[in-house]
Amino acid sequence: DAETGAVLMLAYMNAEAYDETLRTRQVCYFSRSRRALWRKGEQSGNVQHLKRIFYDCDRDTILVQVEQVGGAACHEGYPSCFFREIDPSTGEASIIAERVFNPAEVYGND
Repeated sequence: DAETGAVLMLAYMNAEAYDETLRTRQVCYFSRSRRALWRKGEQSGNVQHLKRIFYDCDRDTILVQVEQVGGAACHEGYPSCFFREIDPSTGEASIIAERVFNPAEVYGND
């Protein structure tokens, strides 16, 4: 998130997704499981507007800062895909965020 610095998600981009992101200023990823472009927010309306892009010292990883529309980056309805925290002393996971939307209402019952 360009405003808060929060990590919203981790995803893959190929060259085509990267080019589309630069051209449209709306973030596009590549789904390796579906082998297709994944235009973030296409179904839910929770699009990501491109604000800044950084790349690492090896030039093989990018960090995209976005304006998240709709309050949820995660397809499970949470602001971030990292909505579970693991307690290092017990290994127990807990949900640490509030759901912004019900995925069944947005995507249907899969």
